Amino acid sequence: MSELAAPSIRDWDYPRGTASVLLMHQFAAERGAELPGVPVAELRAPDRQLDARQELAVVRALLSAVGSGDDVALSLGCRYRVTTFGIFGFACISSPTMRDAMVFALRYLDLSFTFCIPHVELSDAGLGLVLDDSRVPADVARFLVLRDLSAIYTVMQDLLPGISLRQLEFTFQGSSYVESYRTAFGTVPFFGAAEHRATFEPDLLNRPLPQANEQTVALCAAQCDALVARRRARSGVPQLVRERLVRLGGADAGMDEIARQLTLSTRTLRRRLTEAGTGYRQLLDEVRQTLAEELLDTGALSVDDVALRLGYAEASSFIYAFKRWTGTTPAAYARRAQGKR
Repeated sequence: MSELAAPSIRDWDYPRGTASVLLMHQFAAERGAELPGVPVAELRAPDRQLDARQELAVVRALLSAVGSGDDVALSLGCRYRVTTFGIFGFACISSPTMRDAMVFALRYLDLSFTFCIPHVELSDAGLGLVLDDSRVPADVARFLVLRDLSAIYTVMQDLLPGISLRQLEFTFQGSSYVESYRTAFGTVPFFGAAEHRATFEPDLLNRPLPQANEQTVALCAAQCDALVARRRARSGVPQLVRERLVRLGGADAGMDEIARQLTLSTRTLRRRLTEAGTGYRQLLDEVRQTLAEELLDTGALSVDDVALRLGYAEASSFIYAFKRWTGTTPAAYARRAQGKR
């Protein structure tokens, strides 16, 4: 047995776009439920990015609002189409063969929304797609295994209509939603298996895709490279903290409140910021300095007004902080900005 290609990530905790969360909001709305979290209008911003734990919080809210049955997970998974994945999906559908599409998907797996890490194995028994849920929180593991695998299978059918499964296996015991499995996968699975596995015919890899275009794939790959680079540069918790502080206008909400908004414990937030080489106070200072310079550049506000807008109780505290950041006072900075006009 050999692995087709190693997935680019080994854990679900990576920054994500908003398409998956938007899809879950729509799925819930169709069932008369409204999910908490980031407002939908903000999620539609083209370059909006989420921490994986934010998406996980939406998953838990969805389960609470509409139910956690296998039928819900499978129905949701079938809503993920190749177009849900943007440029990543467009690259896959433009690949020459299913092999090329799978290799591409594994290479750019952090542009997907999966929580269970897929491995593609080749053997005499066929092509095996195995999902690793070992790091997925236990309370949502079954739901996410079913959502992720049904989403993957739905996308594969978008790439190559008419494909079918040779065998489907899950580690958990039984289900009362047999028809939901048949609808999602075209077959009834075996339960109590050693791993979560979907097995296809071995010749699937070599089948050409009907919308193949190698030039398009090359262009998409370049855009995926750029997207991955941008996400990694802005990645994770530090950028999410910055975004919340900007939304608060630089006011110090406190680390406990920011952690609550990110659905993290304060201890975990502090650890993850430390691992990223920064800290809450440092990020607060960065945001306040940026906002202060923008406000002073306008020339419309006094130093006292800027201090008030940034949440300082006294202008003297702001003046001291600004001088520490820039080496000059706010008044001197404002005069210099005025002189450049």
